[in-house]
Amino acid sequence: MADDWLQTRVQLPRRSRGFHLVTQEVTAALPQLSRFRVGLLHLFLQHTSASLSLNENADPDVPRDLEDALSAIAPETFPYRHTSEGRDDMPAHVKSALLGCALTIPIANGRLCLGTWQGIYLCEHRDRGQVRKLILTVFGQRDS
Repeated sequence: MADDWLQTRVQLPRRSRGFHLVTQEVTAALPQLSRFRVGLLHLFLQHTSASLSLNENADPDVPRDLEDALSAIAPETFPYRHTSEGRDDMPAHVKSALLGCALTIPIANGRLCLGTWQGIYLCEHRDRGQVRKLILTVFGQRDS
């Protein structure tokens, strides 16, 4: 076995505000993942008004409840100073700061070690999001 690095960039299409399951888009961008016996996948989102989350992927109420809860924590009606990019921009930055723009997931036997009910979400915090860019970096041991 040899230690190896792999890095690729992914563009996710525009999405509306909310939590969007992107697990399959991420794994589809990494066909070489199946060769890694052990390792880590690091996902980095290059944006400040969206974020990443690892969360429940089975019940469609969960992403809606998460969006509602975050909107209650960072409402558009708060008296923000940064308002030049629209009323949804500063709340989006707050939500991104709370959730973060990176995830690290273990790899075993060519697969992500996600729990039974876990999925990777792009959390779009703007009413009309833009194309979002991800950098996917894998480090680990793979078969020679």
